[in-house]
Amino acid sequence: MTVKELLARIDSSELVEWQIYERMTGPLGAGRHDYLTAMVTSAVVNSQRGKKPPVALKKFVPQWERPTLTPAEMFARIREINNALGGIERPIEDGFD
Repeated sequence: MTVKELLARIDSSELVEWQIYERMTGPLGAGRHDYLTAMVTSAVVNSQRGKKPPVALKKFVPQWERPTLTPAEMFARIREINNALGGIERPIEDGFD
């Protein structure tokens, strides 16, 4: 499926929900390979360290931007964006209200 096809099938509120989810949890899909790559890099670096102390795995994992808003504030912002785009608010089971 192309991006154009996906955007034709997804509404604005769902797209914003996925964007917020990704900002809270880190990148979706192949971006998660950052941790696996860090593990390999750590193994290579630490295998060559000699008598030096091992370098911690967390030193090789990229630090993703963390949200500065609380989940409730993010949800309120989603509502604002959805309303501005003319979206329809649908009930959610696990809201932040």
